[in-house]
Amino acid sequence: MMRDDVTVNAADIARLADVGRAAVSNWRKRFDDFPEPVGGTATSPAFSLAQVEQWLRQHDRYVEVPPLERAWQRLRSAGEDLRLGDAVGYVGAFLLYLRRDAAGWRKLSLLPDDQLVQRLSAAVQDAVPEIPGRLPGASAVEPEVIRALAEIAAERGPAGAFDEICDRYTDLHSRRLLATPRDVAELMARLAGTSSGTVLDPSCGIGTLLLACGGSRVLGQDVNASAARLTATRLLLHGVDAVIRAGDSLRADAFSSERVDAVVCNPPFNDRGWGYEELTSDPRWEYGLPPRGESELAWVQHCLAHVRPGGLVVIMMPGVAASRRAGRRIRGNLLRAGAVRAIVTLSAGAAPASSGAPDLWVLRRPEQDEQPASDVLLVNAGEDLAVAEAAWRAYTDSTELPSAARTVRIIDLLDEEISFTPTHRVSGLSQLEPSVFTAVRERTAAALAGLDIPKLTPLARRRELPMATVGELVRAGVVAVYQGPLKMAFEEDGLPVLTVKDLLLDRAPSRRTGDVPGLVVIEPGDVVSPLIHRRDMATRVMREGGAVLGPELLLFRTDPDRLDPQFLAGCLRGTGESSTRLGSSGRIDPRRAQLPRLPIDEQRAYGETFRRLLAFEDAVREMRTVSDALVRSGLDGLLEGTLQPG
Repeated sequence: MMRDDVTVNAADIARLADVGRAAVSNWRKRFDDFPEPVGGTATSPAFSLAQVEQWLRQHDRYVEVPPLERAWQRLRSAGEDLRLGDAVGYVGAFLLYLRRDAAGWRKLSLLPDDQLVQRLSAAVQDAVPEIPGRLPGASAVEPEVIRALAEIAAERGPAGAFDEICDRYTDLHSRRLLATPRDVAELMARLAGTSSGTVLDPSCGIGTLLLACGGSRVLGQDVNASAARLTATRLLLHGVDAVIRAGDSLRADAFSSERVDAVVCNPPFNDRGWGYEELTSDPRWEYGLPPRGESELAWVQHCLAHVRPGGLVVIMMPGVAASRRAGRRIRGNLLRAGAVRAIVTLSAGAAPASSGAPDLWVLRRPEQDEQPASDVLLVNAGEDLAVAEAAWRAYTDSTELPSAARTVRIIDLLDEEISFTPTHRVSGLSQLEPSVFTAVRERTAAALAGLDIPKLTPLARRRELPMATVGELVRAGVVAVYQGPLKMAFEEDGLPVLTVKDLLLDRAPSRRTGDVPGLVVIEPGDVVSPLIHRRDMATRVMREGGAVLGPELLLFRTDPDRLDPQFLAGCLRGTGESSTRLGSSGRIDPRRAQLPRLPIDEQRAYGETFRRLLAFEDAVREMRTVSDALVRSGLDGLLEGTLQPG
């Protein structure tokens, strides 16, 4: 039976009801009887699970809560959020014990709860000696949760049950745990060639990289003891031969004598307290003493010190580390030794510790008396991780590189800056490739063919149309007007946010924010317009709902039987266009915007023409973009000898 004091947040409710988080936010605004928060904060309120379940049943939205979800909510609600990591760690250790000593658990499960708590702690501790540090006692997790998890593990297996618990824990504390995105972790493992041999991650966090590696033996260390326990448990549950230690890898290296086949690492960025003073004469600084503000270069050399000659290191780095002035000497020494093999730029936000575009550095420890490499692979992968892997394979196999990659001679990088930032030397699409001109030409031809210019019939005399303002229609209940917040805190996770730029480019929402009171949730058919009109602004009828309205945007929600949304969008765009044409660009009062009083059928005819006009505008904007690319790639190809007339 679920306790009445178990709480859930908006993301939990969305998962329980099998809907998006935006739907939960919408329910809170639309339904007066939606349960009030019983805790949490303004940006992350907590609700009573019992009340939420009752509300879902009353509104025919209830989906049966899976046993694992119930166990997770019980686990979350049992104590302080900051202690949740210890509780999750104990759950993992218990599941590992369950797999190793199922008969022992069957005997203990027959005991009353108070005796079970006393006996289970010792049994678990004895069964999992590989997990670093002393585990919290069984009292960290309620006996009912332990029993429920044992039943779930019998159905899903201990590893499967713990993976789901870890996924929920990671989602809940994504900002603090800074787990490497799974697709990036898998890419790093493939670049490092970790499918066999021994692999080390000296900053392993909760083990995402090591789980992706698939090595025959893995080593890991993390300064956070709770994270190290989670990593050890996850790997052992998956049958991986793992040795995990807790501690600071730079100051107290647990594997100082180990030389492994590959190293993967996503270290902390911008850590000024990494140990500069006490590690000044450390033998790991083979390529130079890392400056106090360049902790990442300390991690690079730590990783190289642990890989055997000829072994690879793949390490996540902030983009600025490839060009910061303070790190020039070390970067130069790495290049001269042939240790730097590739730099791969990813998309912004790919590193959990930074909102910028990080790089993956692929390094190789030179073998003794080996001739240093003469070039470096630079890849501007962005969001296409497959490009990075394809470029690396082509580079190592000496085959043709994809267009987003190129090799650069090391001697050309050893200039005053010693910068090897890929975006400075290779674009996402090289304009010198002959295939680029062909592709852009086809895109241009398609854009031209898609131009649809609406036919408008001239009138012999001007038609006098009765006008109404939006304000009058608001008072009549025909349309409602909403405004996005003046400021909004964007986050890595949360509700999707439609921004002004998204509106202009007619693209999906590109930002996210927390679920806070007062957000306006967009519905299909809503008309969205910028608060500040410029010549490049767009007014659009939303095809999809679920996102929230971003700053400097207005939303108009019509009664479609009385006011056609496309008709309104065209009138608003015409009002904004008139204001900018007359030199009054700036904030407008939407209630003063005027539109003709027309029957709904005539509105729809006007609205369809407005839609085609605005679609034509989008096509012309696309035409302008592709025509610029066509001219640029044509000129470059002709002058560089990759194209010829004819």
